[in-house]
Amino acid sequence: MLAIVAPGQGSQKPGMLAPWLEVPGLAERAATLSDAAGIDLVRLGTTAGADEIKDTAVTQPLVVVAALLAARQLDIPAAAVAGGHSVGELAAAAIAGVISDGEAAALAGVRGRAMAAACALTPSSMAVVLGGNGEVVTARLAELELTGANVNGAGQVVAAGELAKIETLLAEGVDGARVMPLAVAGAFHTHYMASAQAAFASYVAALSGTTPTRALLTNADGCLVADGPAYLQLLITQITRPVRWDLCMETLAAQGVTGVLELPPAGALVGLVKRQLKGTATLALKGPEDLDKAIAFMAEHSQVQPEHSQVQPEHSQVQQIHAGHGNSAGESL
Repeated sequence: MLAIVAPGQGSQKPGMLAPWLEVPGLAERAATLSDAAGIDLVRLGTTAGADEIKDTAVTQPLVVVAALLAARQLDIPAAAVAGGHSVGELAAAAIAGVISDGEAAALAGVRGRAMAAACALTPSSMAVVLGGNGEVVTARLAELELTGANVNGAGQVVAAGELAKIETLLAEGVDGARVMPLAVAGAFHTHYMASAQAAFASYVAALSGTTPTRALLTNADGCLVADGPAYLQLLITQITRPVRWDLCMETLAAQGVTGVLELPPAGALVGLVKRQLKGTATLALKGPEDLDKAIAFMAEHSQVQPEHSQVQPEHSQVQQIHAGHGNSAGESL
């Protein structure tokens, strides 16, 4: 069984759209999605430098559009599972048919600008904690009043919170773990993003959201969502709640996924899958030169039938949301 995943902020690279714009029809498509996002992604994805594209307002629509340009070059099987990390969920929602590509690009533009504005309100930041004992890491973050804003699995947790407390974490560390700074503008997926959540919600309210045509993961608790409007509500609340990519990977395993293909800018998510889901095949689709390999990879893993299809793991906390009977739940960068 096949999974198609879209990365989030932090995966961007200078010039990453350039090779895709040489594919017939994609330059025009990129221009259309740029207009939807309200930002010149064609220039930003080709000639802009690293400092310019790390701006949250730029990065978020850029990574979403990169994923969508590549995805539309593939005939993704209906039986595939779609998922994204943080803002990558917008690309996954489009791939699953909940929203259009244009709507995904527009929402990424709104989300990026709103989160950039929220970052300017209070000094906050993030740091990644690698390895160590899970209970020790959790206790240390609680001691410093920090949030595990991205629980990525494979021994990786991203801490977020007040800038001074992140600086303390970096200076004093965590027993048995490595702590590294992240070049981000603020504490994403925490209460520091409350104003961004409100701004994003006002734009989402104009969308209806349709029933997913593919199995669709939520970062809220890693489970599958079968209701389009409910998924849109999860996208809103996730702006201030942790991304549980660890639970998304548990669901991939429970669904019998044998191959995970990551859309561009690819690399981070398949790296986590390799470390967490031993034996699962992966492919990072980085450029047009990888399309033939991606097509063969999809064909190979679409032929593998899971032994236990549509099994929900026991970690679900938002089952009512998934069934469309509520509007509260969780999200990363």
